[in-house]
Parts: sequence; structure tokens; C-alpha cells
Amino acid sequence: MKIRVGQGYDVHQWVSGRPCVLGGIEIPSDKGPMGHSDADVVCHVLCEALLGAANMRNIGFHFSDKDPQWKGVASTKLLARVMEMLREAGWELGNADVTVVLDQPKLNAHIPAMKENLAQVMGVEVDQISIKATTSEGIGFVGRGEGISAMAVALIQKMA
Repeated sequence: MKIRVGQGYDVHQWVSGRPCVLGGIEIPSDKGPMGHSDADVVCHVLCEALLGAANMRNIGFHFSDKDPQWKGVASTKLLARVMEMLREAGWELGNADVTVVLDQPKLNAHIPAMKENLAQVMGVEVDQISIKATTSEGIGFVGRGEGISAMAVALIQKMA
């Protein structure tokens, strides 16, 4: 069986007056990530990891922030399209693992809903998606509350 692994990394600045959408779920917060789309770093790193594994460039290549059609779009739509692209090329998800780095808001209570939502968007089983949250222990731009970062790895396999 042919398998490939890809990784994704994303960073967004925190700003007041924007919703905090992670994994397609709105998380209660007094600030949210800034971006051309809804700036959902969880969906973005999954897109990056999947596209990288399939050797299909990156999220900016397919969904440019210069293209007005993507302004304010739900990143779950981008992720759903990436999954379509992979399937069209004969790939399926083995598993994906996401780590979100932020000091606030706390995510543990929201992770089950995020996983359920992402599994539905991606057309996979919930146990194929892992999401973890960690802090930066008050260090760097994340620790100072200036931004959020996330990373992901995805394993894809050729469909039989």
C-alpha cells in the first residue's frame, strides 16, 4: 500500500471583534484570529498537511488571499474541497494529528465537538482525527496573547 505523510503549520494574529473559530466550531473568546477567511488555524493546518502529503502545493496556491471569492469563507469549505481533491487523485486519509498552541481560550472542553465536526466535513471517522491543545507557558507571541499557532501531520494512503 502506498502511503505519504505531510505536515502543516499556521499562525494568525489575535484581534478583537472577530469570532474564534477552530475546527469549524465557534469558541467563546473576547478575540479571534485575523485572516482573509475565518482564519480557522485547525482547518488551515489540516489543509496544508493533506496538500503536502499529496504533493499538491499549499493552501495559498489553491485558495489565494488575493481572490475575493475566499473573503470571509468558512475554512471548513476549504478543507472539504481539499478532501475532494485528494479523493479525485486517488488518496484517502489514514489519520491526522493537530496541535494547537494558545494560552487562552482553553480548548479541552471543545475538542470532542471539533473532532466530530471535522470528521463530518472530511468524510472520515472521528478516530482518524486527533486534536491536542498546549500552551506556550507565557513565552513568545503566543504567550503574550498576540497570536495563535497550530501544526498538523497527516498520513494519506492510495485507495485500493
